[in-house]
Amino acid sequence: MTAADPQPATMRIDKWLWAARFYRTRALAAQAVTAGRVRRAGRAVKAAHLVRCGDEIEITIGDLRWTITVSTLEQHRRPATEARQLYEESPASSERRAAQLAARRLLPVPGSEPGGRPTKKAGRLIRRFTERE
Repeated sequence: MTAADPQPATMRIDKWLWAARFYRTRALAAQAVTAGRVRRAGRAVKAAHLVRCGDEIEITIGDLRWTITVSTLEQHRRPATEARQLYEESPASSERRAAQLAARRLLPVPGSEPGGRPTKKAGRLIRRFTERE
């Protein structure tokens, strides 16, 4: 990369995912790629796969699935606002993720259901009630 060409023509996909802030570290990005959570043109890719501007990538993080198009390649990790400019998310992907997040908000909070072992306070109340004569 020279001063006349600040933007590379290709870049490793794990490094791009790290720079675009999909993963905290490059090692986590490489693990996700190896696990098959990152696809290009419907096929799983390797961490050393070269990505170019215009490539369409599908990324699965947890139960969320992103479908994005690479718009810029950046060698260095930038702030989140700048990283968001490295790709364009498809409208269908954005709507799907919004629906998943809305459905997730409607689910009960884990641990809010009664069951399992009683807490200390509940145990004291149970003992007080059962020790009555």
